[in-house]
Amino acid sequence: MQVHYQLEQLPAFKNAIVTIGTFDGVHTGHQQILHQLVAHARENNGEAVLVTFHPHPRLIVGNFNNQPIKLINTLDERLERIAKTGIDHVVVVPFTAEFANQTAEAYIRNFLVERFRPHTIVIGYDHRFGKGRTGNFQLLESYKEQFGYCLKEIPAEILHNNNISSTLIRKLTAEGNIDEANYLLGYAFYFEGTVIKGNQLGRTIGYPTANIRIQDGDKLVPGNGVYAVTIEMAHCLVPGKKAFPGSIYKGMMNIGVRPTVDGTNRTIEVNIFDFNEDIYDAPIRITVHQLLRHEQKFNGLDALKHQLALDKVAALQVFLEA
Repeated sequence: MQVHYQLEQLPAFKNAIVTIGTFDGVHTGHQQILHQLVAHARENNGEAVLVTFHPHPRLIVGNFNNQPIKLINTLDERLERIAKTGIDHVVVVPFTAEFANQTAEAYIRNFLVERFRPHTIVIGYDHRFGKGRTGNFQLLESYKEQFGYCLKEIPAEILHNNNISSTLIRKLTAEGNIDEANYLLGYAFYFEGTVIKGNQLGRTIGYPTANIRIQDGDKLVPGNGVYAVTIEMAHCLVPGKKAFPGSIYKGMMNIGVRPTVDGTNRTIEVNIFDFNEDIYDAPIRITVHQLLRHEQKFNGLDALKHQLALDKVAALQVFLEA
């Protein structure tokens, strides 16, 4: 898969079969669309081209309820997921206020047609574009003979099936319902961050933790609770420190304010099973498999330590049954 970031330097696509969208999460519904796009490209001896935007349009033009949006995927994660679908080209369009303010007709003429020379545009009938979101499927259809492209509709049952909604997945993840979110995604939710120093309380009760700082402030974080996770440090290449190529470890993660020790700041802490290495400042990937329990306050450190032992057993059972 080729990724293009400069609109002025796009190649001449061969019989481009084009779709446009943010595709946050690249969930099972998105995957259906992209597999159809690839199949259609193969049938027409062409190339499957996905046009996506960064940053997310709702971060630039706002959203319907004025609530800040957190994203299922960072841009790199989104591209990683898209690559698994067989798409030939991804064009990452810088989404700016200027881009959002172009008329719908200019969007068709100067953006879609001039930049991509599409053989076919694959789009949902309720897709909106251009200033004031005045562009739609019908407008694209009215120009198809003038500009010589075909237009293919994404079935409404895919677009409107709540079981495959990015919005729903965000809500489920934020609430800690990671099991259902993962089912709708078609893969386990993951995030990346850097290991930082915490207060090192965990090691005093036999459960040392790696504190994680997520670099991307727009990245969605699961709701407070304890989770069964796997930890990957394949890119742990901090100068002067040991690398762990291909290593995936089991563990459990706590997200929350640590009410038992009167914590106030929300933290992400991971206890990596059977691991005792210095990985401060290292990049790390956490894959979240199952919620074990919601965050709760215990009557002292002994009670917390007892519960952590039970959590570890529960986490290991999750992996045993996987």
